[in-house]
Amino acid sequence: MAKTFSGGIHPGDFKERTRGLPIVEAPLPDRVVIPLLQHIGAPCKPLVERGAQVKTGQPIGAVQGFVSAPVHASITGKVKSIEPMPHPVSGKRLPAVIIERTGEDEWYEGVNRPRDVTSLGPDELREIIRDAGIVGMGGAAFPTHVKLTPPPEHPIDSVILNAAECEPYLTCDERLMIERAADVLAGLRLVQRILGSVKAYVGIEANKPEAYAALREAVGNDPSISIQTVEVKYPQGAEQQLIKVLLGREVPWKGGLPMQVGVVVHNIGTVLAIFEAVTCGMPLIRRVLTITGDAVGEPGNYMVRIGTPVGALLAQADVAPDASKLILGGPMMGLAQWTDEVPVLKGTSGILLLRNAASVVSRPCIRCGRCVRACPLRLLPAEISRAMEAGRVDLANEFYVTECKECGCCAYVCPSKRSIVQQVKVAKAELMRRRAEERARQNARAAQQTAAS
Repeated sequence: MAKTFSGGIHPGDFKERTRGLPIVEAPLPDRVVIPLLQHIGAPCKPLVERGAQVKTGQPIGAVQGFVSAPVHASITGKVKSIEPMPHPVSGKRLPAVIIERTGEDEWYEGVNRPRDVTSLGPDELREIIRDAGIVGMGGAAFPTHVKLTPPPEHPIDSVILNAAECEPYLTCDERLMIERAADVLAGLRLVQRILGSVKAYVGIEANKPEAYAALREAVGNDPSISIQTVEVKYPQGAEQQLIKVLLGREVPWKGGLPMQVGVVVHNIGTVLAIFEAVTCGMPLIRRVLTITGDAVGEPGNYMVRIGTPVGALLAQADVAPDASKLILGGPMMGLAQWTDEVPVLKGTSGILLLRNAASVVSRPCIRCGRCVRACPLRLLPAEISRAMEAGRVDLANEFYVTECKECGCCAYVCPSKRSIVQQVKVAKAELMRRRAEERARQNARAAQQTAAS
């Protein structure tokens, strides 16, 4: 029997349009927009200036802290400008390097060349992963080298490969497992090597038999990797849920991290990027994503250069004239966009275009409790929502609003169509603003005390 967790929902998966379509290399874009912030943490500092000639794989943005990841040119060309551009995650205009292509790929020194990895130790592997700019490619975009550097007080004994891909519509991870299972598992083994020969667990949903078979064949008789089938349920691929399902461990509340229970979780695309970075010096300049939706005439799974404008990809996808909603990611946790000028980021797993997307009217809560039953974290979404309607951010905080992963289960089952996830986002932003103000006040007091002494 497939393993699962409490709560969650069973939305339609809508994967049939792209599940059987092999990965296709998207044409090289004529222009890329590469934001200097594509990860959790500090933004990059630009390494190039307007007019500079760059090669594919060349670093163009340097880290400004440990929790950060460099960015690289994804095409060969000329830097047109460095200016604020629409950002698909923040919704604001953030600094980006704009490169216009001047020809086919000319690889930067050391990039796309085989490397002997047999003698490399954990520290050297981490350095390669850091310099390659690898981040979590399931959407969170947390710098991978940070995950692979746990503090001494949190020793890691297990690594989980998230092969669930529970988000509706998306099939890019499934295709990677089918087409490149050996490379995916080679990347997983590199993670094991870095963390000290830990046990690896692969959690794959039961609706992916071809991918499961490919992974089983690639694992062979390796006893250090266990492939386990999990129930088809959303959000089965969430870190806390996978850890609970596969290992029976509970990640602590109030900002708890998987490393606190001895676990590191990685996505399929992330371990493949690790494999490519370590074995052939390939920085994270491309990724596989799914282009789909009922407004897309030619859906598919594509290998796309980071920074490719979404509009350029949709121009080749036979988009219906009545397309009304553009989402980057899936329909549950993806972000609706106001323009197709936004670029593909390292964490962009899909481009979803829908026609006749109905607008909904939020109505008062009827206290049915469906959101509570659906919440995989056992929160009280209705109470958080009502607190925010009353302007009580402090009360929402008492209901652990910061623990919410914004999976959308509550909004999906709500008969009143309440905008619970949006209210959660507003609450988190306000709490973050208050914390920043408090830090600023503390720093100012400390400076005054230092000056007085």
